[in-house]
Amino acid sequence: MKITVVAVGKLKERFWSDACAEYVKRLGGYATVKVLEVPDRDPAKSGGEDGARALEGKAILAAIPDRSHVILLDVAGKERSSEEIAARLDDLMVRGSSSITFVIGGSCGVSDEVYARADERLSFGRITLPHNLARVVLLEQAYRAFKIMRGEPYHK
Repeated sequence: MKITVVAVGKLKERFWSDACAEYVKRLGGYATVKVLEVPDRDPAKSGGEDGARALEGKAILAAIPDRSHVILLDVAGKERSSEEIAARLDDLMVRGSSSITFVIGGSCGVSDEVYARADERLSFGRITLPHNLARVVLLEQAYRAFKIMRGEPYHK
C-alpha cells in the first residue's frame, strides 16, 4: 500500500513536524508513506482567493500519483469513525487500490479541478482545523486504521 499526503503549505513549527514524522515512522510498518507539500499562495499576490486556489490546485493535481484513489479532506465530506476509516481503507485495498492520496487544501479551500479529481471526500467533523493540525490528525487516523485492520492494540 502506498499512501501519499498532499498538503498545501509547510509545517513551520517543529512540534507539528515532529508529530507528523512520528506517525509517518509508525505507518512505515504498514505502508509506504510520502508527504508532499505544495506552496501556499498569498491571495493578495495571486489575484485573490480564486487565483490562490487555482495556483494551489495545479500544484496539488501535479503531485497526485497516477491511478491513485484520491480522498479530499473537506468539512462537507463524509464523516467516519476510526473504525469506519479502517473499514474504508481495507475495502479500497481489497478492491485493488494500491495507492491512496489524501489531499489537505489551503486556507482558501481547493479549486473546482481538485474537487473533480477527488474520488471521495472525508470530514473530521464540522469544526475547522488548522492545516497543520489536520495533517497530524490525518496521519494518526491512518496509523490507527492499520492497527484496527490488523487487530493490533492501540491506546484509547
